[in-house]
Amino acid sequence: MKKLIFALIAGTAAMTAAQAQTATPRAYVGVGVATAESKFSVPGASNQSDPGYKASGKIFGGYEFDQMWGAEVGYTDFRNNSANYNIGSTAGNISSEGHSWYLAGKATMPINEQFAGFAKLGVVRNSIDISSTTAGLSRSDSNTGAYGALGVEYKFNQNVSLTAEYERYGKSRDQGVKPDVWTVAAKYSF
Repeated sequence: MKKLIFALIAGTAAMTAAQAQTATPRAYVGVGVATAESKFSVPGASNQSDPGYKASGKIFGGYEFDQMWGAEVGYTDFRNNSANYNIGSTAGNISSEGHSWYLAGKATMPINEQFAGFAKLGVVRNSIDISSTTAGLSRSDSNTGAYGALGVEYKFNQNVSLTAEYERYGKSRDQGVKPDVWTVAAKYSF
């Protein structure tokens, strides 16, 4: 009986020490490359080029309250995307430039010492400017929507890690950058 009690006390102490070691609150910052598809829909156009996928920059920062829960804020610049088209014999061009800000809660599930999976859920503010040589297609739009992400993290050490994630920036749009984004980033924890 004494061995059992001793084993329970030692096990509890070891788990508490491990939890205290990994549960220290800490801040982090990161920089990444985000790729998203761009599409344009020009009524009556033929021979429309497709801008496809482009790499964009992303910066983010956050705070881990413990090893499972945190919060993150980020900014993604979706760069300038453009496409050429023809309406009859008239050539035209349409382009978009946009960016997004998000604020999200983050849940992390450690898989082992180096790998962890994570999910984020929050709000996003998207801004996009569309300009076209055809009258009536140019516009500016800003909207607020839901933000979500699923990803994995690989820790090189206690401070430096690499993340890969799928992010969703609000609802679908008919012009410009689509809301489905794939991101690879480097993260530094303090």
